Amino acid sequence: MDTALPKDAVLARPHPVSFFEALCFWLKLGFISFGGPAGQIAVMHAELVERRRWISEKRFLHALNYCMLLPGPEAQQLATYIGWLMHRTWGGIVAGALFVLPSLFILIALSWVYLRFGSVPLVAGVFYGIKPAVTALVLHAAHRIGTRALKNAWMWGIALAAFVAIFAFNAPFPAIVLAAALIGHFGARRAPQVFALGGGHGGGQPSYGPALIDDDTPTPSHARFTRARLLRILLVGLGLWAAGMAVLVATQGVQGTLTQMGWFFTKAAMLTFGGAYAVLPYVYQGAVEQHGWLSGTQMMDGLALGETTPGPLIMVVAFVGFVGGWLKEVMGPDAVFAGAALAASIVTWFTFLPSFIFILAGGPAIEATHGKLGFTAPLSAITAAVVGVILNLALFFAYHVLWPKGFDGPFDAVSALIVAVATVALFRFKVGVITLIAACAALGLVIQCVRPLGL
Repeated sequence: MDTALPKDAVLARPHPVSFFEALCFWLKLGFISFGGPAGQIAVMHAELVERRRWISEKRFLHALNYCMLLPGPEAQQLATYIGWLMHRTWGGIVAGALFVLPSLFILIALSWVYLRFGSVPLVAGVFYGIKPAVTALVLHAAHRIGTRALKNAWMWGIALAAFVAIFAFNAPFPAIVLAAALIGHFGARRAPQVFALGGGHGGGQPSYGPALIDDDTPTPSHARFTRARLLRILLVGLGLWAAGMAVLVATQGVQGTLTQMGWFFTKAAMLTFGGAYAVLPYVYQGAVEQHGWLSGTQMMDGLALGETTPGPLIMVVAFVGFVGGWLKEVMGPDAVFAGAALAASIVTWFTFLPSFIFILAGGPAIEATHGKLGFTAPLSAITAAVVGVILNLALFFAYHVLWPKGFDGPFDAVSALIVAVATVALFRFKVGVITLIAACAALGLVIQCVRPLGL
């Protein structure tokens, strides 16, 4: 529904929002933020710009543009940015944390159910139906990002090169990101139009009435850039990271599972350009192939659980941490659940800490200018490369779904049919993620009831 006002309509500016009122909203958002980043950003726009008018359309989009340039979940970073703009540092911390915590607690509970009861026929039947849906979702993600990123032959070439690099040569994801960034940086000097970010929001945004933080609202004092404040934020942020790593090294050793998780997911947090699907191949390479924290099949199941919970999809890393902590018994065999929950919490901490640092440190510089952000060419090239990487991930998932016992085993025609139906539902009928997963889970249960599992 369009809530834009007629030109002659007049509304009063909203009253100032208390910290408690904002906290209640951010908590609510944490429980209703389904639908991936697009759905989460749409919810925030509808609530904050259209209905509550806490921030104007222009300021909202300006903050969003900055968040889209950063590695990490842009919807969570946008919530952090707006919370910080409204209520200083603690406002940003509360907004960003409450965007994540409900999902963390829900995933810990679901991960426990999965590990304890995943072999129960009914639960296994649910996952049998969900796995093909995940394959279709990854294909859809590659298409969605591709339609935005692959604007010309050069971008198609970058995507193809990235696909070949990871599929044929098993190139590490960070190397692909670095190569794409260098191509964008140097290529933009010769052909800037090739690497320009497409789209844009246009200049004629609708008006929803005066906002609390309006187009002409002066930048609050806490959001003004100073070198001293930047240095302070960086020191505190890096100090928190170093303190966390020091505790893990002291208690677990450098090669301890929790220490390795902290270091690995710090690196993963710096590579999350293009959304969670982009970094999943890197997480798979490290968590499954290198460290053996979980299996490829469990990784697919975790992605399915992540799709069904609120919060950013990158929260699938909490599942990875939980399963790894459970299987490695990081706190001993008598405290398996406690160790797994601790591992999930540590992974979440190291994954999201960089996002808070980016927003709290970089926000004042962004508020200082409402012009073009610049330096977008590397991001354009990285996003194009991400398309090829996600396509490789889709093929990987399809292989495990259609040939669950390897190419030497039988082809699973029923799973192939579910993949096809789910793909048509996403591309042709625009079915929502939750609806699709629920329908495929129900279908998996039906199949479980009419034939022995695993045939």
